Amino acid sequence: MGFLHTWLLFTLVRAADPPCKLWGSPDIPQLRRDGDVTIGGIFSFHNSWEEMMPTFTSKPERAKCKSLSLREFQNAQTMVFAIEEINNRADILPGISLGYKIYDSCGSIEMALRASLSLVNGDNASELSCQRPNTIQAIIAETSSTPTIAISATVGPLHLPVISHFATCACLSDRKKHPSFFRTIPSDYYQSQALAKLVKYFGWTWVGALCSDNDYGNNGMNTFIKAATEFGVCVEFSEAFFRTDPREEILRIVDIVKKSSSKVIVAFVSYSDMEVLLGEIAQQNITGLQWIGSESWISDMNIATGKWQQVLRGSMGFAIPKAEIRGLREFLTNLNQSSDIHLYKELWETIFQCKLPPQETSGNRIMCKGNESLNNVQNQYTDVTELQIANNVYKAVYAVAYALNSIISCSKWSTNQSKCLQKVNNTWQVLNAMREVSFFTETGEKVFFDKNGDPVARYDLLNWQQGEDGTTKFVKVGFYDASLQPEFQLSFNNISIVWAKNQHQYLPPVSLKECIKLGHYPEQEL
Repeated sequence: MGFLHTWLLFTLVRAADPPCKLWGSPDIPQLRRDGDVTIGGIFSFHNSWEEMMPTFTSKPERAKCKSLSLREFQNAQTMVFAIEEINNRADILPGISLGYKIYDSCGSIEMALRASLSLVNGDNASELSCQRPNTIQAIIAETSSTPTIAISATVGPLHLPVISHFATCACLSDRKKHPSFFRTIPSDYYQSQALAKLVKYFGWTWVGALCSDNDYGNNGMNTFIKAATEFGVCVEFSEAFFRTDPREEILRIVDIVKKSSSKVIVAFVSYSDMEVLLGEIAQQNITGLQWIGSESWISDMNIATGKWQQVLRGSMGFAIPKAEIRGLREFLTNLNQSSDIHLYKELWETIFQCKLPPQETSGNRIMCKGNESLNNVQNQYTDVTELQIANNVYKAVYAVAYALNSIISCSKWSTNQSKCLQKVNNTWQVLNAMREVSFFTETGEKVFFDKNGDPVARYDLLNWQQGEDGTTKFVKVGFYDASLQPEFQLSFNNISIVWAKNQHQYLPPVSLKECIKLGHYPEQEL
């Protein structure tokens, strides 16, 4: 009888439990479109945010995002473009419309996590089932490794696929920690190996090393140093920094670079951190160094056209192969500034340095005339000549679409949509379908994931050379393909390399020192 009483009491208590509901105001996505099936997206539309000081008399205010990123805006719009393109196709997901919910993380780990939870919970604050609501089938996120690690660790137990276009940390290949993670950009394990082989190839045995003080930089640099040491390369110094570090810390690192005897600097640094460092290096006019860069900044046009391009002339590094996406530029430039989407208005005002009505003019900004056209603009948002990262977003969207297509038994003539969409509600099926994805893009590139959720590692070797008009050109001088035998992985084109100080010479700069023992270096330079 005791057991029966306990069971009855438990049943009554459970019956009296209130239904689940969201507490507080839900986060609204910056871009959204309803569809039969929804894909989530998290991008850093802004580079930073303003902390709001708590008053302890009311709920904490949300941080205000600032510094709009044109590059990230292009990435997010590429996701929208790919979804609309798929919706107009008859051979993928016929009879099914894809929708999207895209959030802005502002470069903040906390805001990225909040966005991922909003995608999982949905944005309906009314009462809901205590089971996970059928909101999204996959999340495309993010542009750097640290927030992606947090997102993957959070939603991984829900078996919800997370696909990143630019999170390269080798740690994300750990299937025990990240069982539902995929990416369309190679793991930094391969890039670190490639950088070590590059340094060895040119006979540099004495190098300096810099990295971003985050998962991307620290993991990448650790792998590089391990591989380089095995090749007999000595590292004079290894320093980590982050763009928000105090200026004194940045100056300390610049001083180390300035006083070092190594002539080659390997920089496993994100593009946003590199801009901060280069500002100080250019100010002190530190030139003549041979910079070897990671993929984050070596093909960044904003850095290549900045005031420090003279400092970096002759730089070399590995980059994701560039691609072409037909119709993307027309889509990007066809943005409607009069729409109700705040982000579109902000982009317009940022590019044309004006204010849209009904706002008042402020500072050096005048009212927009209304005849501005993105067709006449060439910047990181409208430029489609490279598209390394945007193409990774494009492939990620298509990977999700092909996975969904393999498990949804719909045709465009289906009359019972709820029945043919039933399998999508099982995240296990979507996750398993992602593991089996294999398709070709329109440009002939094969897209698939290995057992760790990684693609094949292929890189272009770029060299910064000065064009006839004085601007910096990214010239492909070789490539690296991890799928080949070790002796064939690093290869060079028959193209002249320009070294530091813009020197067209056959021999690379000399940076030599013989290590007596691991971690110990002689006092005299060779």
